[in-house]
Amino acid sequence: MNDAMQRPADAQAQARESYTGRRLTDSQFETAWNIAGIIHREIRKTGSFIEPLTDYARTFAGRDKLDASREEGLLGDIYAARYGDTMNQTRERLLGRDASLRETPGEAPIAAARSVLSMIEDGQTLPFYQALDRAALDMAATHGVTEACAKSLMKEAYEAQEGRPLYEVGKEREAQFHAPVRDAERAARNPERRRPARSGPRR
Repeated sequence: MNDAMQRPADAQAQARESYTGRRLTDSQFETAWNIAGIIHREIRKTGSFIEPLTDYARTFAGRDKLDASREEGLLGDIYAARYGDTMNQTRERLLGRDASLRETPGEAPIAAARSVLSMIEDGQTLPFYQALDRAALDMAATHGVTEACAKSLMKEAYEAQEGRPLYEVGKEREAQFHAPVRDAERAARNPERRRPARSGPRR
């Protein structure tokens, strides 16, 4: 199963009718379903779920005066109903792919790294952090790895081939290409800032 995809639409109805789902009010179930989506996104990003699961279980439990440790299990049940795997199965599969790609990265990391610079320079232009994030997301989706792994491989590949950190070059390109566009947009949204300050009293 693709880690970026959830189960068919009827999974939500099935989860609602499960033993865990039936114990929840409508608002509790909807909240748990959405939290499962947030945790899934975090696993895809970092390869970890412990901290967000703990944080969201505590918040979920506190709002309705429930037991936080029990709610971790509840959220785990809803997650499995939504994605067909446990959180740990999703995590282990992604980390396994991370390890495989690290062994034989091929040209993907350097191509992704160069796409960061293209996104900074071309079209609407992007700041470095957004271009890096977008390239990592694309690479992660294509190769089924975590976004953290994609970013790491991109940075390593670029510095190995070009002899300079991707961050350093990216920030230089941002100053050259994106900053003028950003500043012009800001000025257009705030015309008052372009007017010279009055000197002397008004008449």
